[in-house]
Amino acid sequence: MAELQQQSQYQQQPGQQSRAQQVVRAATAATAGGSLLILSCLILAATVIALTIATPLFLIFSPVLVPAVITVALIFMGFLASGGFGVAAVTVLSWIYRYVTGKHPPGADQLDHARLKLASKAREMKDRAEQFGQQHISGTQAS
Repeated sequence: MAELQQQSQYQQQPGQQSRAQQVVRAATAATAGGSLLILSCLILAATVIALTIATPLFLIFSPVLVPAVITVALIFMGFLASGGFGVAAVTVLSWIYRYVTGKHPPGADQLDHARLKLASKAREMKDRAEQFGQQHISGTQAS
C-alpha cells in the first residue's frame, strides 16, 4: 500500500509540479541569472578600464597603426578577391568543358535557345540588308 502512495506521488499530471520543484527551479534560475549579470558587469568595467588605458596609446601610435591597418585590410581583400576570381574562373572553365564534351551542364538549354534566337535575328537582319541594298541599287539606276 505504501508503494502505491509513493507511485501516485511520482505520477503527477504533466502540467503540475510540486512546490519543491518550483522552488529549486526558481533558485537555479536566480543563481544563474545573477552570476551572469555580475559577470557582464565585470566585463563592462574591464572594458572601460582597458579603453581608458589604451586610448592614449592609440593616439600616440595612430600615425603608424592607421596605415598599417589599411594596408593589412587591402592585402586581405586582395587575396580574398583573387581567390574568388580564381574559383569563378575554374567553375566557368569546367562548365565550358562539360558543355563542349556534351555532358549538358545546367543552363545549357538557355544558352542554346539564346544562340538560336541570335542566329535567326542575324539571318533576318541579313535579309533586310539585302532587300535594302537591292532597293537602293534599283533606285539609283532609275534616276
